[in-house]
Amino acid sequence: MKVILTEDVRGTGKKGDMVSVKDGYGRNFLIPGGLAIAASEGNVKRLDSIVRSIEKKKGKDLKNAEDFKARLEELSLSIKMKAGSDGKLFGSVTHKNIAEAISKAIGMDVDKKLIRIDEPIKMTGAYTIEVHIRQDVNASVKIEVGQTEE
Repeated sequence: MKVILTEDVRGTGKKGDMVSVKDGYGRNFLIPGGLAIAASEGNVKRLDSIVRSIEKKKGKDLKNAEDFKARLEELSLSIKMKAGSDGKLFGSVTHKNIAEAISKAIGMDVDKKLIRIDEPIKMTGAYTIEVHIRQDVNASVKIEVGQTEE
């Protein structure tokens, strides 16, 4: 029996795959459980249209991510923190500080969980940090950590 999976099924296939399964497995487990639909001609055509729309959406999302990456890489951020005379910060520059600075600069919210810092920033100076936008799209942002004027 051929079925089209509507969910990922361990040991059988991924969502959207058309697979051959034993009749009893398909009729008694997959189809009643909503994990698959029978691979009729109409369902196959519907699957093709769904796959095309998903691919189109992925292409649009990738283009948006690339545009966002270009905007981020043009940025040169400046973060002011309290520091001692030797340039050592009182505390450190956190993911939250960087996310707020990026949000102010581009006018869009950036989640602090997307920011990757190799090691804590505890000194004044220039740094390059990475912002994870998508699975395969990362942007490098230059930040300048300076001392507040007090």
